[in-house]
Amino acid sequence: MTGPHHHHDCGMYGEIKIFAGTASQELAEEIACYLEAQLSDHTVTHFANDNLWIQLNESVRGQDVYIIQSTSKPVHQNLMELLIMLQTLRLDSAGRVTAVVPYLCYTRSDKKDKPRVPITARLVADMIEVAGADRYMTLDMHAGQIQGFFSIPGDVLSAFYILANEMEKIMPQMKDPKVVATDLGFAKKGRNFASRLNAPIAFVEKRRAGEDDQTEALTLIGDVKDRDVIIVDDEVDTAGSITKAVKVVKEYGARDVYLTFVHPLFSGNATELLAEAPIKKIITTNTVPIPAEKFALLQDKLIICSVAPLLAEVILHAHEGRSVGEMLNEKYARTP
Repeated sequence: MTGPHHHHDCGMYGEIKIFAGTASQELAEEIACYLEAQLSDHTVTHFANDNLWIQLNESVRGQDVYIIQSTSKPVHQNLMELLIMLQTLRLDSAGRVTAVVPYLCYTRSDKKDKPRVPITARLVADMIEVAGADRYMTLDMHAGQIQGFFSIPGDVLSAFYILANEMEKIMPQMKDPKVVATDLGFAKKGRNFASRLNAPIAFVEKRRAGEDDQTEALTLIGDVKDRDVIIVDDEVDTAGSITKAVKVVKEYGARDVYLTFVHPLFSGNATELLAEAPIKKIITTNTVPIPAEKFALLQDKLIICSVAPLLAEVILHAHEGRSVGEMLNEKYARTP
């Protein structure tokens, strides 16, 4: 990657200013470092009554501002912090405000699939807009149509080519690798990932058992006997589905199992389940920070690929008014 050179060119909106939300401190530091910029300074105060208060410690008037904040656990605290931060920047007359949300919450609530239920993803999009974002950036939303819930322009990026690049380094040591998509809903993305790796694909068919988050993985469509398997998904939350998928491919005679997914949410005892499962390697990203105690359980299995260079390049292109699409095509020609 060519080194950034934004500090010679102020673009249309003054300087780039990058603020780190509480949930994305390390990622924001990496992005700032890549852009040879300093993180801008602000104070977040938690009052005893659970209210948040934010103060900028420098002016952003007329500047091109990026707030980097994932909306992972604690979801409502992180989401409110993002919204209050956006409003604070807007009220301080920022030239342009971009919400960089590596992991966006509520993206599974994207349609009314039962009577009398909300479409919370639409509500979150409205809130980000009303709070003061001019633009947004995010990675691998659960459903593509959520882009249509925003009226502001956005860059919806994918980390799958980053994961694919990492897989390609491992594949020479694998035996007849085959990609397995965790469910039929993920079939299309799974197929794109498989073709990027020049590998065949199989599918775990899963039927939802009850009303809760837990799903039932049942059968395998395709043959994995005596092959190494790469199980692919967009996020791992409780790890229930993905560990069942591991069990299924093992029952069908798979050799080594590798997992790859973008968002490591790791709720509840997910890391314990993954640590106990017969998994050779887990390849994921840093869209969501993994707490030290969870990281410790998986450290020998875990490969974390950083999304910071991707986000930094997109921020730079947006700042300079250059095409992000062309950049992605040049750098990652075979993006899923």
